[in-house]
Amino acid sequence: MADDTSVKKVSAEHSPRGEMGQKYLATGKAVSMRLWDGEEPSEPKPETSRDYETVGYVIGGRAELHIEGQMVLLEAGDSWVVPKEASHTYNILDTFTAVEATSPPAEVHDRDEP
Repeated sequence: MADDTSVKKVSAEHSPRGEMGQKYLATGKAVSMRLWDGEEPSEPKPETSRDYETVGYVIGGRAELHIEGQMVLLEAGDSWVVPKEASHTYNILDTFTAVEATSPPAEVHDRDEP
């Protein structure tokens, strides 16, 4: 059987939004992307753990990543990793824009439910 060689293009302007405000971008079989665009400062959400690994890159703004009892300050140009099943939350300090990749895809099988 041949490998999947299909090409997919997704425009963020027309991307579906998840319940937490994320825009779902391109999704493959093993990885997907999502965009957090202009997230405003607010109270941190309750800590959670997810059934996927996340890597992210900050485009603009600042946020604190609270993960497994540690705090990491995220600013424009920073990237981060949240391992699968790690307890974490984000505290948005300044209007925040970031792109994340999740593996396996976060939006499949209700993995991304709040």
